[in-house]
Amino acid sequence: MASGTESSEAATAGPPPSVEEIRTTALAALVDADSEVVLDQWRVAYLGRKSDLTNVLRSISSLPAEDRKTVGASANQLRGALEEALAEKAQELKAGPSEIADALDVTLPGRRRRSGGLHPTTQTIREITDAFGAMGFQIAEGPEIEWERYNFDALNIPADHPARDQWDTFWLDSPDGKGRSDMLLRTHTSPMQARLMEQTDPPIRVVIPGRCFRYEATDATHEWHFFQVEGLAVDRGITFADMKGTLFEFARRIFGPERKVRFRVDFFPFVEPGAEMAIDCFKCNGQGCSMCKGTGWIEIMGAGMVHPAVLRNVGYDPEVYTGFAFGMGVERIAMLRHGIDDVRQFASGDLRFLSQF
Repeated sequence: MASGTESSEAATAGPPPSVEEIRTTALAALVDADSEVVLDQWRVAYLGRKSDLTNVLRSISSLPAEDRKTVGASANQLRGALEEALAEKAQELKAGPSEIADALDVTLPGRRRRSGGLHPTTQTIREITDAFGAMGFQIAEGPEIEWERYNFDALNIPADHPARDQWDTFWLDSPDGKGRSDMLLRTHTSPMQARLMEQTDPPIRVVIPGRCFRYEATDATHEWHFFQVEGLAVDRGITFADMKGTLFEFARRIFGPERKVRFRVDFFPFVEPGAEMAIDCFKCNGQGCSMCKGTGWIEIMGAGMVHPAVLRNVGYDPEVYTGFAFGMGVERIAMLRHGIDDVRQFASGDLRFLSQF
């Protein structure tokens, strides 16, 4: 007759673990084996003479005939898998930290992630607007799709004016598809000057950056789309001397304090008088070179006093108010400052070019 203790153990003992349960438990324990001593203990526990797997193999003969083959094959397969895993773990522990260090040298500097940057056109626009901003000018932007009235008529360029031939324009089709409409892709940023004057009472001091469009062939110095920065100042008593002083200060801020400035008479339909502004060549210091085409001067913008007709078109009295306006190509300024010889590179998307800035 069994003792009380033996009866209690028999009552609480559960069924032996299955082959799959042994597999799960053994492989989980093997992951935590971090020394040869712990690994040997694992070997004894899961592959030794008293292990659950060995007991399963010993009990095969007592199983029904239809279960012997299946259980025997599974148990033997698991023994082979555990022996193989044991050998791999032993090799890993034997390798130690030296081989791991060879695979990953933690003393090497990390790989720096390439960060993006501002496009050179954007950089130049910000520098231009910052220069005028320091002189009290605000920044405004306008629509790229513009009405004919603002792009031409309000700026003293009526339909029969020969100056319209200077702009090869992208006209938009009319809604009925029977010809062009009165809308176009703006050919310059000057339309925003007329819009601002219609909506604002003087004084006005503003610079207007933006993209413009011209229907023309592209080459090293021409693009069908480009950026401009226009400027406008309107108030009582503004003179040509105010314009010269403002633009001279701009040239010094962008091209250096030693720059000289030259103004020569030029024609623009929305100003009177008009002027071409140039700086002395910073490559040859005015002596003449390939950059300045031997003249010693480089043109950077057009400017002039706002035409009285433009002031009247927006409701200003030219007997009371005067002003000056100017405009420059952003890419041209960038090309001069950085020595770029082909305007098409700005829109090429070539990272070899863009990463220089």
